Amino acid sequence: MATASNAAVPTLIGSVQRALRLLEAVGTHLDGAPAKQLAREAGLPLPTAYHLLRTLTHEGYLRRENGVFVFGPAAERLADGGARQSRRNKITNSLGRWRDSIGVPVYFAVYREGEIEIAGVADTPSAPAVEEWADFRETGHAHAIGQCLLGQLDDRAREDYLDRHPVEAITPYTVRDRRALSERLAATERTQPVIERQEYALGTVCAAIPVTAGSSVATMAISVPLDQQERLLPAIERLRGEVGGLLGSLAFSISI
Repeated sequence: MATASNAAVPTLIGSVQRALRLLEAVGTHLDGAPAKQLAREAGLPLPTAYHLLRTLTHEGYLRRENGVFVFGPAAERLADGGARQSRRNKITNSLGRWRDSIGVPVYFAVYREGEIEIAGVADTPSAPAVEEWADFRETGHAHAIGQCLLGQLDDRAREDYLDRHPVEAITPYTVRDRRALSERLAATERTQPVIERQEYALGTVCAAIPVTAGSSVATMAISVPLDQQERLLPAIERLRGEVGGLLGSLAFSISI
């Protein structure tokens, strides 16, 4: 029994290797290629290539159009997922560099499909990020990240968010009502940092700056303990002064 099991392993691995060679061959042809050409380029017997091409087509990794094979939706999802992960890694690495340079937690967030999304956080045990004790998505009125994102929205989009996530006090310092929030947002220039003191978390002060990347709405933010609040403005100004270079180094796209 053990011998049969061991003998099966190379066969399975070989099948995967042959399938991958076919996928690589398909990837070299923008407009697709026929089975005979793919078999030749992959170095496979034609019957083997036909079998694997049928399997890959059935699973959605390939699609046959007008006698040629092209990538199917499953392969495209893999490619998109890899690209998104690569962008996430770049963002995470960049946030980590700023965390180490400035010495404070650094956050990156976007407004996507009507909701606030924290896309990246970099902190350390000695300088931890703010604990999400109340859902960040539903409390945009109460933290610098949310206020910065809401301030970049047009009136219709902002009112839509506030209709779904009403303004309510979550600490004694939270903005008191929707009108007061609107007045605050209107008084803040879009290019200026948004400062929030203990409105989301007691003992913490935060600042956020808008990030311009095409039509996307995004922000970067930092936080420090209340007893270190004198560090907040110098740190956010330093981040704001360098954010253009940061985005350029990422070849930035927010479709993550």
